[in-house]
Amino acid sequence: MAAKPGRVMAFEIGEVRRIAERVAASHHLEVVDVEFGGGGKSRALRVYLEKDAAERAKLKQRAAAGEELDVPKGVPVELLSGVTHEDCAAFANDFGTVLDVENAIPGGEYTLEVSSPGLERKLSRAEEFERFTGSLLKVKLFAAVNNSKVWTGRLAGFADGVVRIDLSAVKQKGKKKSGNKDQGSANNVLEIPLRDVEKANLVAEI
Repeated sequence: MAAKPGRVMAFEIGEVRRIAERVAASHHLEVVDVEFGGGGKSRALRVYLEKDAAERAKLKQRAAAGEELDVPKGVPVELLSGVTHEDCAAFANDFGTVLDVENAIPGGEYTLEVSSPGLERKLSRAEEFERFTGSLLKVKLFAAVNNSKVWTGRLAGFADGVVRIDLSAVKQKGKKKSGNKDQGSANNVLEIPLRDVEKANLVAEI
């Protein structure tokens, strides 16, 4: 896929995401994440999608009714994106057309990749941390807490902009568990402001 010649504009990932969200909504989908990387002919735009809230609710209803779903064994239905290959193909066709018309990605050719976020999906928004409370989570922090920037545990809750992680759910290799509240932890629960989280991903439990 190539950017059309004409007006020159700087690449804005935020604008690309807004376009993706607009197109996704027309397909009853939501954008989980947008990534852009590479250089020259290796540039790639990656978009991760899931069904919107209404469609995910229907998926849960089908599971509750006892319908057999084509999902990995042991995976809670709450973790499913519901996205099919057909969904990705339809979105990619419409999204790519809009990107070209609006010249949103200038500078030549790039590859557009569209997929579901997978079981180890990235979390970034408050509503995502609320939705996946109870799931296993791995976080990377901007600054170390108790001498480590990377922690894995069960997402115990999210409120008032603070992520709570139960560290007792996973053995923390070579890390100190501190009850010092000033260090953000008490009773094996790490409390981290969302603004201090550089990256967060679910950890698959199969």
